[in-house]
Amino acid sequence: MPVDPTALPRHVAIIMDGNGRWAQDKGLPRIEGHRRGANAVHEVVRTAREIGVKALTLYAFSAQNWLRPPEEVAMLMRLLREYVIAERAEIMDNAIRLVAIGDLDRLPGLVREPLELLVSDSAGNQAMTLCLALSYGGRESIVATSRALCEAVKRGELSPADVTEGCFQSAMQTADLPQLDLLIRTSGEVRLSNFLLWESAYAELYFTDTYWPEFGRDEFVRALESYRGRQRRFGRTGEQLRRLG
Repeated sequence: MPVDPTALPRHVAIIMDGNGRWAQDKGLPRIEGHRRGANAVHEVVRTAREIGVKALTLYAFSAQNWLRPPEEVAMLMRLLREYVIAERAEIMDNAIRLVAIGDLDRLPGLVREPLELLVSDSAGNQAMTLCLALSYGGRESIVATSRALCEAVKRGELSPADVTEGCFQSAMQTADLPQLDLLIRTSGEVRLSNFLLWESAYAELYFTDTYWPEFGRDEFVRALESYRGRQRRFGRTGEQLRRLG
């Protein structure tokens, strides 16, 4: 299905949900759902790159996911390490810049080391930015940014009047990403789950019942087509937008 390149969202974010339920429905252990989910990541990243999306952010591990059973967390960390290592060639060969947001210091060294290396090695790539949200929470991100700005005011580098919306945005981990245009959530859940709360203020939302392991190219394109059919008013009326052309 072709997608009009002039109507593409600049930045797409995905809450990749349903790995465990997909596995349970098929009588498989949860780890198989996560492994199949990694395959879906590969397909969606490749599709986004081929279609021309400039930035793709994936909710890979939330700040709240640390509360899961320790054995599941350890398994997810191993899978994340495997993904970073296995996708290195794909990322570099396709000029994809990898970045990561979240409380990255909490990640174990087995994940952090290959991740930091690939982030560094891909820094000059310009075809697309792939952002992994790891140990990430939207509220936590806002609090961390607020704390950093308070410290800057305390040091005399800013005055309270300097803390505008633009100043706040420039202090966030997502500052160098395009404005978030489209947020997708899989598996039938209809909530943001503490993901990109600041950034999603004017994002279009797309929810699908499809579990993440079964979310591939066709479903991703359907989400982009849904976005193309929406009117983005940003507080204006439809008539005003028509006059603006």
